[in-house]
Amino acid sequence: MTTTVTDGTWAAGGPAAGRRVVAVVGPTAAGKTALGVELALRLGGEVVNVDSMQLYRGMDIGTAKATAAERRGVPHHLLDVWDVTHTADVAGYQAMGRAVIDRLLAERRTPVLVGGSGLYVRALLDDLSFPGTDPVIRARLEAELAEAGPAALHARLAEQVPGAAAAILPSNGRRIVRALEVVALTGSFTATMPDHVSSRYDVAMIGLDPPDLDARIEARVDRMWADGFVEEVVGLVDVGLRDGRTASRALGYAQVLDALSGVLAGMTVARSDTMTATRRFARRQRSWFRRDGRVTWLDQPDADRALSVVAPP
Repeated sequence: MTTTVTDGTWAAGGPAAGRRVVAVVGPTAAGKTALGVELALRLGGEVVNVDSMQLYRGMDIGTAKATAAERRGVPHHLLDVWDVTHTADVAGYQAMGRAVIDRLLAERRTPVLVGGSGLYVRALLDDLSFPGTDPVIRARLEAELAEAGPAALHARLAEQVPGAAAAILPSNGRRIVRALEVVALTGSFTATMPDHVSSRYDVAMIGLDPPDLDARIEARVDRMWADGFVEEVVGLVDVGLRDGRTASRALGYAQVLDALSGVLAGMTVARSDTMTATRRFARRQRSWFRRDGRVTWLDQPDADRALSVVAPP
């Protein structure tokens, strides 16, 4: 039997749902959005976005952002908060997200975190701190990157912090610049996330990993193109998408931009490359979340089974 509540609390004798955080995680296209909305409805909760690309205004079709109808009246937080020219800022996101979670808990509403950006999930749930940024240092390093290339900066990082350099591809200029910035700010750099977590909240984590994920990904990409995804990207170019260091690299958006600029031979190739890149990304997401022992895995977005994880009988 399913327990449905509207005020964020369980029936007599059960734990207070308003004191617990629920997280729905896993690879892209697994069905997290619909399950998160259903759980929020049943728990008297609200959805908190933990998809890094859904933070960007106008990036709707390519990120499968829930439409008004799909939200079913459930309030959604941390959607459309950044312009596409904004560089991703996990520390800033952490502050915003925790403020939302703490307010919902104080109101005895259940925060339902929904998304597949592993670092963003941990930024909200775990006792992790992230160094800030320094625009002067960042600008200097980016100028050096443009002039000397990523390999030269990677060699410098290897001299200063070999472990960090070993974890970053020599071609990944963005991550190299960030690592050098952190070293400049703090004098050190931790290349890997700690395995042992200290949760900030009482949390129930539900992972979705359906067996037909590849087919779901293919259907999602087909739907993106049918719904006008290329036109969405073209419109975002007019507001600076190409200048966005983070947004311009998003799945699908990067491929369409390359097709528009002639790097890829047309939209058919961009569509195929988007499917390939999305499958590869889903494997990385699966690997990330499988390492977290707090996650209870479901092979289908089954709300009744998920509720049994959130509030065991």
